[in-house]
Amino acid sequence: MLLLLPPPGVSQFQPQRTLRALQVTSDRGVHDMPLASNQLTEPSKVTLLDCTLRDGSYAVDFQFDEGFVTHLLSRLNDTPIRKVEIGHGIGLEAERSGIKAGNIGHYRWCEIADSTLTNTSWGMFAQPEFTRLDTVADLSDRGMSFVRVGMEPDRVADNLDYIERATDVCEEVYLNLMKTSATPADQLLDMLDGVTSSITGVYVVDSYGAMLPEDVQRYVSTVKERFPVVGFHGHDNLGLANINSITAMQAGATVVDGTLNGIGRGSGNAAIESLAGILKIREGDLFDYQELAKLAECCRVNMDVIREDRTMQVLGGVIGIHSGFFPLVEELAAEYHTDPARLMETAVVIAEQSPRKADFQIAASQIADQADLPNKVSV
Repeated sequence: MLLLLPPPGVSQFQPQRTLRALQVTSDRGVHDMPLASNQLTEPSKVTLLDCTLRDGSYAVDFQFDEGFVTHLLSRLNDTPIRKVEIGHGIGLEAERSGIKAGNIGHYRWCEIADSTLTNTSWGMFAQPEFTRLDTVADLSDRGMSFVRVGMEPDRVADNLDYIERATDVCEEVYLNLMKTSATPADQLLDMLDGVTSSITGVYVVDSYGAMLPEDVQRYVSTVKERFPVVGFHGHDNLGLANINSITAMQAGATVVDGTLNGIGRGSGNAAIESLAGILKIREGDLFDYQELAKLAECCRVNMDVIREDRTMQVLGGVIGIHSGFFPLVEELAAEYHTDPARLMETAVVIAEQSPRKADFQIAASQIADQADLPNKVSV
């Protein structure tokens, strides 16, 4: 049953607090984990982007109740959130690559968004492997105002034409650097050579949920050297998505993603209601944190979220493995009687950038050779 929400309330309560550092206790004693600074990007320049109905689709196997979607978008439209991402979690037309299709097609998403988001711009996620620019153009004509084009940094050079042509057919184009942390920060800008100022902005993406606050500060600051608009998209494998998102703002990011109740792929994302609450404490109630909290509860009650293996989520965050590879890791680990962590660590050593399918297969083969097991993997 759909949980309907009361009208948003307003509170004038605003305690004065500061966030200076995380205090960490370990067997080496107590020490501070410094944040980028004690100053956020000028509040009026910060945009919180809600991607509950895109990243959150992973958590429901890409199957949404249409009535729930309509209700949620209608309520988001009445909040100060001014960017909402919708559609298939992996990207527009993901089904063209054999991935399970969502139960709501992209044209139906357009119709729902057009009827509900009268105050708020909406967009979708795209990947060059399967998203056709003709489709992006068609959806832009139907009201889509932004698209986020996702790829790993080492694939940018091969897709420069795609990125540039995307800017010809859509009003706002963001380049999302998937698995950013697999590329050393000092190599990142070289991989962005050829990306022109026609794009709206570049996103640092913590796909593994592996970044610490100092990593976020370094990557955001690096991208900011060349691109004035920097975004951040965090995952919560190690419980740092919220503080990493605040750190990104401190480092100069002006667009920061979140999902209601933190619902998203794997361990989820930064909780947008929490980000709004932190900003309320720091700067004022810019995004109506109380209404977002109610919408987060609505999502908690109404979304039948798939349970994730917490062990694998933590391993992925620490070692640096995308959750999309977890089924393959578990399959190979069982076949070769090895520990998933060992397999992940070996694949990371083998990979030139972020580990891909072949890297896990080679890792399994190496482990098998070391254990004198039959080599069952062909690459």
